[in-house]
Amino acid sequence: MLTGALTLPTLETPRLRLRWMTEADIPALFELFSHPEVTRYWSWSAYTERAQAETLLENIHKHFAERSLFQWGYARHEDDRIIGTCTLAELSGQHRRASLGYALNHAHWGHGYGREAVARVVEFGFTSLELHRLEADVDPRNTGSIGVLEGLGFQREGYQRQRYFLNGEIQDAVLYGLLRPEWRPGFATS
Repeated sequence: MLTGALTLPTLETPRLRLRWMTEADIPALFELFSHPEVTRYWSWSAYTERAQAETLLENIHKHFAERSLFQWGYARHEDDRIIGTCTLAELSGQHRRASLGYALNHAHWGHGYGREAVARVVEFGFTSLELHRLEADVDPRNTGSIGVLEGLGFQREGYQRQRYFLNGEIQDAVLYGLLRPEWRPGFATS
């Protein structure tokens, strides 16, 4: 997958640019992942130090080099400041599958940016990477994230009881999946 590429390709949407992140994006990554509401249902607690965002960026680059994780930062066209991330993880060429993850800066909730970015990564996964399956797990209380997935045609496939222990509580997860034959291009904007 993306053999020979030194960075992720830039993906465009009407309002967003999904792009490779650099050291210049560390402040935006820290802002994104230091907000407790953004990380409420994430797999780690809110950041408290800039060094955590620095480590995140190092890991994003390392895992891309290994081709085990593709993580784009996405920014609005007008200012190119990262407002969220969208990730394909657990990439498997053999099984033609990946796990999907995404986050959006709290200040930009409610404008459809998350859905727009996720829809573009789904399209890239099914067309450019020729994946057959995308999946995501989400806390059942995270209605915004569930709305993004269901709005893009993902189907609820299972309930994973007490899957995570985070912020002092045990959290459940709902598994969603979307198969290439079920995907409808342009579905996100309809």
